[in-house]
Amino acid sequence: MAALVPGAEDPRSPLVELSHVEKHFGELHVLKDINLTVGKGEVLVVVGPSGSGKSTMCRTINRLETIDSGVIRIDGRPLPQEGKELASLRAEVGMVFQSFNLFANKSILDNVTLAPIKVRHMDRKEAEDLAMELLARVGVDSQAAKMPSQLSGGQQQRVAIARALAMHPKVMLFDEPTSALDPEMVNEVLDVMVELAHEGMTMICVTHEMGFARKVANRVVFMADGRILEQNTPEEFFEHPQTDRAKDFLSKILTH
Repeated sequence: MAALVPGAEDPRSPLVELSHVEKHFGELHVLKDINLTVGKGEVLVVVGPSGSGKSTMCRTINRLETIDSGVIRIDGRPLPQEGKELASLRAEVGMVFQSFNLFANKSILDNVTLAPIKVRHMDRKEAEDLAMELLARVGVDSQAAKMPSQLSGGQQQRVAIARALAMHPKVMLFDEPTSALDPEMVNEVLDVMVELAHEGMTMICVTHEMGFARKVANRVVFMADGRILEQNTPEEFFEHPQTDRAKDFLSKILTH
């Protein structure tokens, strides 16, 4: 794995940086002094109990959620506030959600070509060729002419991954991408994510899939109560958690 991520632990080449990030929803303090650096090619898996701030942190990285204070940088540049700069940055940060967020009134092919044509101003034929290549890569090219409602949840999520990849993102964010799926569909999505990791894609994954974390992560970040309490290699985190909060979390999820 080390060969795939030559810059992962090199602090001189961070791709994503969060410095002293704070976020409130009204009275609720959801992110508390978050400091995190993700290197180019690194696969970071974020775990923790529900309500710990994992998804909120993930959503701040492409400014789907604003922050109250602190700084977030992508490839050395602070996140823009709004407008064209933000749109161009979002094009570099792919995001896959719990719900697939496909356009219900557009075919699978059109779902994948829409952003490259509109945002990247790609020629339609070129965009369709790229889309078919990506749909083949995630194993659903035979479904290209169908509508989202005609696909299973696992297939729709794989289309959502292809759609994000069509923008050639520098980093992929996954916000619990398998939590809305039937159990038998989970692995087909995780298999695509494993493949991406092996190809050197920089990934930040919020997930409850501990097997995936053990297999693919370069680093596991454990969050609880709006804070990052631990970050370590998967081996160290799962075998030797440092905090009582992490020990309690792991004892609940690994015994079932």
